[in-house]
Amino acid sequence: MRGMLKPRYPYYLASQPVFANEALEVTDKFSGAVATRVALADAKAIDAGIAAAHAARDEMAKFPPYARRDVLMHCVRRFQERADELAEALCIEAGKPIRDARGEVTRLIDTFREGAEEATRQGGETLNLEISARAKGYRGMTKRVPIGPCSFISPFNFPLNLAAHKIAPAIATGNTWVLKPASRTPIGALIIGEVLAETELPKGSFSILPAHRDGADLFTTDERLKLLSFTGSPAVGWDLKAKAGKKKVVLELGGNAACVIDADQHQRLDHVVARLVFGAFYQSGQSCISVQRVVAHESLYDALKEKLVTATRALVAGDPKDEKTFIGPMISESEAKRLDGWIQSAVRAGGTVLCGGRRTGAMLEATVLEHVPKTEPLVTEEAFGPVVVLSKVSSFDAALAEVNDSKFGLQAGVFTNDLHRAMRAWDSLEVGGVVINDVPSWRVDNMPYGGVKDSGLGREGVRYAMEDMTEPRLLIIKDA
Repeated sequence: MRGMLKPRYPYYLASQPVFANEALEVTDKFSGAVATRVALADAKAIDAGIAAAHAARDEMAKFPPYARRDVLMHCVRRFQERADELAEALCIEAGKPIRDARGEVTRLIDTFREGAEEATRQGGETLNLEISARAKGYRGMTKRVPIGPCSFISPFNFPLNLAAHKIAPAIATGNTWVLKPASRTPIGALIIGEVLAETELPKGSFSILPAHRDGADLFTTDERLKLLSFTGSPAVGWDLKAKAGKKKVVLELGGNAACVIDADQHQRLDHVVARLVFGAFYQSGQSCISVQRVVAHESLYDALKEKLVTATRALVAGDPKDEKTFIGPMISESEAKRLDGWIQSAVRAGGTVLCGGRRTGAMLEATVLEHVPKTEPLVTEEAFGPVVVLSKVSSFDAALAEVNDSKFGLQAGVFTNDLHRAMRAWDSLEVGGVVINDVPSWRVDNMPYGGVKDSGLGREGVRYAMEDMTEPRLLIIKDA
């Protein structure tokens, strides 16, 4: 690693860097050492950021679409120039293996580029209002207008790209905003702020304010904010929705994603296993669409299990800065202890650990289990770590029923060669997205992404987020 982190970072208040303090220590998640220090926002700074966004809302709404596009394209160019720095920041602050970190930087760039392309496309429609005689001579048309100041709260696991999925659509639609990045991983968002401060965005149109959760209520409750977009845990998300008042709320929450392996996959098992290993264990399983449940047909279950265990044991765990590392640390030792406890609970309840299952500090081995009772947290809750549970079914319909036996519904994967079964899965699975012949962990940044049930409300994906961040405004004209 090249050591590109700065010794301290400001927060961004009303578009300006503010070195208010060095109160937030950001640690290297592998070594535990303090990597840098970041300015921590208090309630006064958060209130000032919201006030600035409120004051700048009209000027930002008038900021023309071509200018919004140019701002976003400036970001694309600068992120490309600073790609190594951004990847290093992810590797250190999130403990993300360097190959995964580079992939997230690529997605950051894709998301801002998509925002730039969409910035000049958003339009309205003409309406035929003459549905009866009384409407003769009336014409209608609509346009999309900015919703107003937005509040964004982003998580630790994709600190660049999940912030980008809020920031890029907001700029593309002409909205002002305040962002609270996760306090464990604020550096990437602050580098985004540094790049945005180079542009011609109206003064005060954005603030990026790291803050502790217990001091950040204004991000949720302040009535000057017209939209809250939160990505994180279900428990926190639904609590924020209850406190949000009149504002629109978009929630991208968690899941216990399942992947179905149909009986016709015998000849493709090596490919299926390679994708399962990626889906379950990339960035140490800390993804809301990580493969947590594998539901396999009984005719290939044993062969799949053997191949999956062999491939999992071959994964390299260690320092995320090492190019060979696939499994890095979890975000904290407390999170690793929590998941380790779930594994031990599953074993006491009759589950069998096929490989892995050992913890050292924040490092948890890639773990595969079977025979885990359906009532155990490893099945019913979001593991958010490097653990996958296998189960066996006798039919495709039984597999679909098992996928749906969950309070979550984010994405599901289905490996099948049968078009009719693929369509039945799409019709039947209670999820936001069905991925055929790949893992539920697959995502590209222009698709509508989000869940149902406890997995959230609304959709991200730049164009879909832009719809949430705007309101239709109707114009009616009567012939003279």
